[in-house]
Amino acid sequence: MKILITDDSEKWVLFHKTAIQEIFGNNVVIETANSASQGVDKLLGSLDAPYDFILTDMQMETNYLPLFAGEWFIEQIRFFKEFNNTKIIIISATSNISKIAEKYNVDFIPKYKCNDINEYCNKILKK
Repeated sequence: MKILITDDSEKWVLFHKTAIQEIFGNNVVIETANSASQGVDKLLGSLDAPYDFILTDMQMETNYLPLFAGEWFIEQIRFFKEFNNTKIIIISATSNISKIAEKYNVDFIPKYKCNDINEYCNKILKK
């Protein structure tokens, strides 16, 4: 299992890494990116071995307005056919997270619900 976590907060990156390692143990390779643009660099380096899951924050760098950086990142992911089977999960504090998830046909977890490990696991494991 190969997962990419994209978030500009080191605290959240560490949280997600720890939660995912608890769920999957040693059966997971976790890579991280601290911005949407860094996430694209990771995509380009993974075309031969695509990610199974990509977790992304919405509110990162502001270069992509009027889109959130995470929305721009999702659009970039969708550009590559290699990631057609990759599950994308938005994890964000933005108030319109459900509408964004619906727009891009992805799953989501509001950041305030991340401490609910059951919900977190269900979203991650449901592929």
